[in-house]
This record gives sequence, structure tokens and C-alpha cells, in this order.
Amino acid sequence: MSSPTQFRADDGEIIHLHVAGDGPPLVLLHGWTASHQEWFPFLAALTKHHRAYRWDARGHAGHLVASGNAPTVTRMARDLHNLLEHFDLHGATVIGHSMGALTLWQYLRDFGEARLARVGFIDQSPRLVTGPDWEHGIYGDFDAARSAAFLEQLRDDFAESVLRLGAYGLNSRAREKYEENARGWEKSRQWLQTLPAGPLIDCWQSLTEADYRDVLATITLPALLIYGGESNFYRTETARLVASRIANAVLHIYEGTDHSPHQWQRDRFVADLLAFTGAA
Repeated sequence: MSSPTQFRADDGEIIHLHVAGDGPPLVLLHGWTASHQEWFPFLAALTKHHRAYRWDARGHAGHLVASGNAPTVTRMARDLHNLLEHFDLHGATVIGHSMGALTLWQYLRDFGEARLARVGFIDQSPRLVTGPDWEHGIYGDFDAARSAAFLEQLRDDFAESVLRLGAYGLNSRAREKYEENARGWEKSRQWLQTLPAGPLIDCWQSLTEADYRDVLATITLPALLIYGGESNFYRTETARLVASRIANAVLHIYEGTDHSPHQWQRDRFVADLLAFTGAA
């Protein structure tokens, strides 16, 4: 069973997480607007081999930010550093999906690889905003003007804007399901409407300001890359580019899956991850 616990970050903020299993440490970082529950479908299989740490990132899952420090990607990377220190973790495997991948890149920039054994990145670009020198961000054409407009949309109608970001991208099925108001989309809408929008908007702004292209070449650890073959946001060229810039990268493209490839091919994800950590 997963046990809820918490730790205090170095600015006094309480960070909530769940810990389960025995074995080498495995830290799982969820995506923007998600929670520790993102990893629940894999918990039974992974905790046979690893002690898994699943947090609710600062400002996520309805946890109010008491310290006044917004959940920027820099602050979340420091929270990750605090987590590793609090539990005295060494030789950890850290896997980040979407925002979690950005958090991990920021952590590597700020704190290095000393406490880690392996890293993993799920369906993310090192820079979300596109420009004259970068076509591998969101949709391939999410430039500064479009990014600024989206921030205003979030302030106007947070829940619907988040849904539209995924719906009106590169995955045609997502658009169809959104326009049908399929059950999964309505469930996501209801979840998003419960969340305090302000901290999550601050978080998103920090994600769009970040640029980790320079970090990729500094990674010496084994790196697992998993991308959706029909991602809402990124083409497979982005996956291959990221893989080409990390020295010890293993790339898996899950054909037919969206921005959450691990959720659509769960058995494959577990097998790939355990093979990567040497547990399989």
C-alpha cells in the first residue's frame, strides 16, 4: 500500500507525497495540473522492485501554496532537491512526464547528477515556445505571441483553456473526443475546475519561459525517453532530436499514443522502465 506523507521544503512549504514499496529509489514526477495519482496504474508492478516516491508538486492537486512562493519550475526543482535530501536518497532513478521532465532538466542544471543513477523523460520538449531557431516546441508553431495569448485565455477560463491546449493540437482523435465532450474530457474538466488556478498559471508561465536545450548535452547518466507517436504537442522529430543530444539515451516511441504514452501502453511502459532500471 502507498503511504501518504510529507516533507518541508527549505522555504517552509509542505510538499505532499506518497511512498510505497522496497528497493532502489524511484521518484516519479507528474505533469502540469496532474497529481501523484498519475502513477497509480503502475504502482503494484513498480513497487515489487522499487521504493516509489510520488509527490503532488507544489501548488498541484488542490494543495494551497502557503509560503507565497509560486510553483515555478526553478522552485519545483529545488523541491526535488529537498525531497532527495529529506529522504537521503542516493542512486535514485527519476522519471518525469511533461512538466515533470522540465522539472528534472532544471534539477540537473541546478544540482547536477550526484544523487541520481538514471533519468527518464516522457513526451517533452526542452523548450515549449517556438521561434526562428526552434521548431520543436508545442505544435511546432507555438511562438511568443501565441504563448502570451494562451496565458490570457488561462486567466479568463482556466479549465477550458487547458482542455483546448490538448484538444486543438496534433492529435485529431483528441479534437474529436473533445468536441463530442466524451466522458474522459468531462471528467478532466470537473477535476480542473476544482483547482486553484492562480498558482498553476504562474507555473505554466515559468514552463514557457524555460529553455533546457543546453542541458541535454550535459547529461551523462543513462536516460530513458518515451514519446507518443501521435502526441498532442510534439512530432516524432522532436523525440529523435532530444535523443540525439543526450549521450546515453534510449528512445521508445509508442505508436498511436498521445502526450501520455505511458497511460495508453501501460504494460509496455512498466516493462521498458523495469528493463531500464535493471529490475526486470
